[in-house]
Amino acid sequence: MAVIAELDIALKQDAADWKQAIALAGVLLTRGGHATDQYTAEMIRTVEELGPYIVIAPGFALAHSRPSPSVLGPGLSLVTLRTPVEFGSAANDPVDIVVGLCSLDHVSHVERLAALAGYLGSDGSMEFLRSATDPGAVAASLNDFNESGAKK
Repeated sequence: MAVIAELDIALKQDAADWKQAIALAGVLLTRGGHATDQYTAEMIRTVEELGPYIVIAPGFALAHSRPSPSVLGPGLSLVTLRTPVEFGSAANDPVDIVVGLCSLDHVSHVERLAALAGYLGSDGSMEFLRSATDPGAVAASLNDFNESGAKK
């Protein structure tokens, strides 16, 4: 299973605030055929209602919402920001890596999310993502890690 496609990655993007950062991830999910534009609004509304719980590690946000009719299929998107933005997370702001996640149900995304977590926990992965300029290289690194269990 491929974890992410090159089309679902945008690097060194500009966002004025957390809403724009999530919107960038949402545009990629839409462009990749994983969700409709409505899902982006749902991800933003989730943070407005529940707070910045999606900022799960220093500099890293996992943008998502509940499964809904606006999800067309499971998907991940990845955005790196040229300048980090504040989400309101005292422990983990500012954020410069945003991953968008959508799922048809509460279980179909687990394998993809586990692969991403394994990759992000590997030595040098966050630094690689922050310095990357080639979406194809990022997709290959993530997908190769998923296949082999080692970062290339």
